[in-house]
Amino acid sequence: MRRAAARVIQTEEIYPGTFVTWYDAPALSQHAKPGQFVMVDAGAERSGLDPLLPRAFSYYRFRYASPHDSERQFALLYSLIGRVTEQMASMQPGDRVWMTGPLGRGFEVRRSAANLLLVGGGVGIAPLVALADAESEHASRSRSIVLCFGARGAEGVYPAELLPPQVEYQVATEDGSMGRPGFVTDLFAEHLSWADQSFACGPVPMFRAMSPIVRRDGMSRPVQILMETEMACGTGICYGCAVFTKRGVKLCCKDGPRFELLDVYPNG
Repeated sequence: MRRAAARVIQTEEIYPGTFVTWYDAPALSQHAKPGQFVMVDAGAERSGLDPLLPRAFSYYRFRYASPHDSERQFALLYSLIGRVTEQMASMQPGDRVWMTGPLGRGFEVRRSAANLLLVGGGVGIAPLVALADAESEHASRSRSIVLCFGARGAEGVYPAELLPPQVEYQVATEDGSMGRPGFVTDLFAEHLSWADQSFACGPVPMFRAMSPIVRRDGMSRPVQILMETEMACGTGICYGCAVFTKRGVKLCCKDGPRFELLDVYPNG
């Protein structure tokens, strides 16, 4: 874990209201894994007090500046929903923002898992893209990846062309304007028996809807979820991100954000 000033490289709006910003900060990205996160202190370079607390963002993508570069750059995916994200989107190349990371426990993929099912909603797709990238880079693993994504309508759907070509992408929209009409959990139910492991990130209602599907399956299939609980520190100091599990009270920032679905939502 390091605190460092990340230099903005570029920012792009990839679909309405949703942005990607690339950063250069080797200390924050060199050992980061899909499912881990950084705490962004967008106010530190400005007033220092507004906003007072940092915000957590999952790593979205990694890349090297050139084929011969050994230091990774990283990207964050976010929607404009408040002061921090507005400040992030307004920063220019060369601007710097203080961050702390990498934090938390990321995804863990079993060596024996051949079929991976990824399930996301909204900007919860960010760590799933990072996972898909990582697994697609290792062709020798011969893994099949299906990514199921849910949105209210077509305007909120993550662009398929941004995914690795090896990923099978399936979409559900609540208004039926793209893909399958309905919820992403409908797609999850259809693919669960195919998957050796499942990974999900999204809102709490999505997790609650997934729980009875897994229990009906009767196979105790592992489903790793990334919790999106609000965090004040990201390091386990403030105890403000408690998660109640079958194994007792855990901290999302320190013990998570990766949890097993049925440990947190045994009954939906």
